[in-house]
Amino acid sequence: MKFSLVEFSIARPKWVLFGAALLTLLFLTQFPKIRTDTNPKHMLPETSDVRVWNDKVDKTFALYEDTIVIGIENAAGVLNLETLGRIARITEAVLALDGVASRDVNGFTTITNVTAAEGTLNVGPLMPAAPKTEAEVEALRQALFGNSLFIDRIISKDGKTTAIYVPLEKGANGAEIADKIRQIVAKEKGPERYYVAGDPVARDTFGAEMFKLMALFSPIAGMIMFAAIQLMFRNLALSAAMMAVSMVAIIWSIGLLIGAGFPVHIMSSMAPVFLMAIATDSIHIFNEFYFRYREGGDKLAAIRQTMATVSRPVRFTALATAAGFAVLLFMNIVPVQVFGGLIAFGTVVLRLLSFSFIPAVLTFVKEDKLRKAAGGEDVTADPVARTLGRIARLGATKPMATLVVMLILAAVSVWGTSKIHINNNLVAWFKPSSEIRIADSAMNQALGGTSLGYLVVSGTEDDFIKRPEAMRWLEGLQRHLETLPVVGKTFSVADYVKRINRVLHDDDPKFDVVPDTQDSVGQYLFLFSMSAKPADLNNVVDPAFRQANLWVQMKTWDADAMRQVIAAKDSYQKAHPLPVKAEPAGIAWFNLVWNDEVLGDLVLGFSLALVVVLVILALDFRSLKWALIAYVPLLLTILMIYGVVGFVGKDFDMPLSVMSTLSLGMAVDFAIHFVSRFRQRRAEVGAGETAPESLAWTAARPGKGIVRNALLFAAAFSVMMAAPLTPYVAVGAFIVSMMLISALLTLLLLPALIMLGRRWLLDQGEAK
Repeated sequence: MKFSLVEFSIARPKWVLFGAALLTLLFLTQFPKIRTDTNPKHMLPETSDVRVWNDKVDKTFALYEDTIVIGIENAAGVLNLETLGRIARITEAVLALDGVASRDVNGFTTITNVTAAEGTLNVGPLMPAAPKTEAEVEALRQALFGNSLFIDRIISKDGKTTAIYVPLEKGANGAEIADKIRQIVAKEKGPERYYVAGDPVARDTFGAEMFKLMALFSPIAGMIMFAAIQLMFRNLALSAAMMAVSMVAIIWSIGLLIGAGFPVHIMSSMAPVFLMAIATDSIHIFNEFYFRYREGGDKLAAIRQTMATVSRPVRFTALATAAGFAVLLFMNIVPVQVFGGLIAFGTVVLRLLSFSFIPAVLTFVKEDKLRKAAGGEDVTADPVARTLGRIARLGATKPMATLVVMLILAAVSVWGTSKIHINNNLVAWFKPSSEIRIADSAMNQALGGTSLGYLVVSGTEDDFIKRPEAMRWLEGLQRHLETLPVVGKTFSVADYVKRINRVLHDDDPKFDVVPDTQDSVGQYLFLFSMSAKPADLNNVVDPAFRQANLWVQMKTWDADAMRQVIAAKDSYQKAHPLPVKAEPAGIAWFNLVWNDEVLGDLVLGFSLALVVVLVILALDFRSLKWALIAYVPLLLTILMIYGVVGFVGKDFDMPLSVMSTLSLGMAVDFAIHFVSRFRQRRAEVGAGETAPESLAWTAARPGKGIVRNALLFAAAFSVMMAAPLTPYVAVGAFIVSMMLISALLTLLLLPALIMLGRRWLLDQGEAK
């Protein structure tokens, strides 16, 4: 005898519920092991070229992975006794913080200043202690503005803003240290404004906020869904069953993620809301069950008939959704791969529970409450069902007009899609009113910029960088890069050499150049290394003087900024040929590579999803013709949404690019249900009903489940639109729009397409 999961669940419902509870407890045991990870470097595998290269550069030049920038602004100027005293106290307190690489902090009191007296080179802190007199303040002013190394780096041109650069030890949490810095500056009273910016601040703050948001939004989404289900079906047991199914799938999936040793990243943090929303596909079971029970009055028979009727479309919608997420496994971004596998697994769990947990719960629903709740499920009497039927009849009776309108919308959407700008900017993931966004904007406007990239210039042999022609080439590249609007400041070993040459010649500006001989360059660098902090020289040149590291501060975290730097480097190298390589590195370079990986993943993932979903449709319908018809509404849905993205100017970043692939699997669900039930209806009634009448029935009965599903799905994701982080807002708006538009197009456009192609799709006797 063939085993039936549904029959087993009906016969032994308590066993099913007990088994689900036991497995849930087992997965819950993994939760104490949870780890989080928001480091953008971990977006790509450890073996990726960009990670290997960046790690090598960090090691060669003794660089730190993360740096926080503290901005101090005084509208009257920072060069006064009171402000300088506060700067000194703040710097001293920051140096004492755990996780701060104190030996390499750069600010007024710690940055190296190169001067000379009577032909002797002096290298020491710019401001060893806070000035006590106005004369000392004036001397500091002259030292600052007389040294191009400091301008736009630690002092703004107008003298109103200064910066303290705080490198972090490996493993330090940027958000936690930023909070401690805010506590330090909060103790200082005065007219100054303080800013805390930098990649680790944005990254780690985003990581902390995203977990808070998901901890808040998941239960809110659950409560909204519970209230909506209760309003739709007016039965507490069914509402509880839906929520229990989603919670079980969430616990199993997150438990598996943690147990497998994966950390929770930005994408996987969204898993609870995604799985909660995907669980709403079970609405089709409840929707059909109410209709069946009202018609027959036998609960067990209604369960069996319902599961037999919706079994195939529910299975294939699950397959389509799981496949849409599973294609993410083929992408290069690690958290996206993990997220794809996580949701694919959760979707399979949800469908398993749909054929076991839900039938088991239905057996416990009391008959009297069921009769009362199901009384309103009548295709002819229910106003919602009648409205949906009229929508389908409109498409069926005016198919050509409907198609023309849709083609116009498609054309406009293609135009909007052509305007899409692909860009990842972590700081822009915060709203403009956020403290991090304000700090980053203020620092970028006043100083060289918070985004840091490198250009590693490599010669052909040891001591190559000491050659005057190499130094001049490096300096020329800096001046060329500084013509770019996105570049605020550059810095290299050539700046040190020029500064030493000038101060050893009585600070004569005409000697602010690279000396003419390699011996002079070598001697200057040797003298400098004897007194400077080790990092001063190590950060800009390797021990063999074969490589130089050119620092590039940029005024935006947009990925395109580093692309402009690389293009400018290429044009300079072409115009000034020298046997050197100049290779990009640093966090800004990583962001650019990651940005391009997103584009590549988008094309690959979307192409794979298109093929996979079409194959699933063809297998489900056993017909390529029907698969192509069902394909159109979901393609138009996605095209319309991306058209809007292009028109409003929203950056197409990682969260939206991931949506492009997985949306195919979710948006096609409605088409599967509609076409499957329409074909079932035609097989049942044959020539006894016209095609438009069958389409109207499909929209009124199964279509009510589609609308319920769309509304529940949209309700679950709508809470994300209230988030302070823009990726959550964008994903929420994307999913809400996708579900509502997809449902409408399924009920309106599909009937029109079916009627236009009825002689191709239907048997001769059915094509009325």
